Amino acid sequence: MSNYVDFIGIFGVFIIIVAYIMMQIDRMNPKGVAFSLLNTIGAILILISLIYDWNLASFVVEVIWFMLSLYGTIKAYFILKSINI
Repeated sequence: MSNYVDFIGIFGVFIIIVAYIMMQIDRMNPKGVAFSLLNTIGAILILISLIYDWNLASFVVEVIWFMLSLYGTIKAYFILKSINI
């Protein structure tokens, strides 16, 4: 089970890093739905791995990361919806 859980967590890290790289090279809008959604998904995957391999400090960071990313996703979605895109 540990190998699967590690893979899930590493995949979450990969998603967050790809989103960050894409933002840095101006291929992704940091205020867009895609950026926040990728960060939300990445945080969820890392949290899943932390349930099986507990680390309180990492868990706190990921919960905060998840909440901020979810807020950004919802905000970006409603902005797009309000301008009919």
